[in-house]
Amino acid sequence: MDDKRITLLISTYNWKDALRLCLLSASLQTVMPDEIVIADDGSTEDTKLLIDTFRKVINVPIIHVWQEDNGFRLSTIRNKAIAQSTGDYIIQIDGDVIMERHFIEDHINMSQEGYFVCGSRTKIGPMVTNRLITDISLKINILEYKPAFVLNGIRSKLLRTYLAERYAKEIGHMRGCNMAFWRNDIISVNGYNENLKQWGHEDSEMAYRLHFSGVKKKALKMGGIVYHLWHSESSRLGEQMHIDALNLVKSRQLRRCENGINNYL
Repeated sequence: MDDKRITLLISTYNWKDALRLCLLSASLQTVMPDEIVIADDGSTEDTKLLIDTFRKVINVPIIHVWQEDNGFRLSTIRNKAIAQSTGDYIIQIDGDVIMERHFIEDHINMSQEGYFVCGSRTKIGPMVTNRLITDISLKINILEYKPAFVLNGIRSKLLRTYLAERYAKEIGHMRGCNMAFWRNDIISVNGYNENLKQWGHEDSEMAYRLHFSGVKKKALKMGGIVYHLWHSESSRLGEQMHIDALNLVKSRQLRRCENGINNYL
């Protein structure tokens, strides 16, 4: 990967306290990306001011891609951000996660042409989340993980190599808050489907299109660790329409969506 540019893509919306911790964890990575692109779905001015502050302390370019707040348009803002990215390989997270310091390094080590990568997450509860935000701290003890997610917070090079093509084989088993893909592969399937304007399954829908276009899946387990800050659940209103779109891709083995990243290229 020495000759490949790496983009860290961060999605955010009006939670600057979480984004502060996310960017702080980005600044402490053992391997830095070549750029950070923030996909902002309409946050207010305080988020921009926070990003401007981090531009002074992070030694890589930070590109802030903003769109007007006009409802939940995650697919659209991600497409806009990918279109403005310059990296060959894109590592995608959400702005409500803290990256373990080897996160970028682990993803780079897992990268391989012809594959996209699905990572996992370690959930933490509201009390720990409040402490981290209040203290502006990244210190998380394994005892503070939610019990069901303890294994997602352990690094093992041997195990993650063994599990890469054995774990989570189901194509639709995805985590949009922790995944990676080649920019050219995403463009070839026309990026995220912008007809999906509610919560959920937009990452799985795109993953299946990648699969049908010949791109294989790897799972990044026992590495690429993110700690997911607690927040209330998003509305599931309109989820069925997304499920229907996903099922259409699966039944017809579609490789491209019509309304996608081509709007910005």
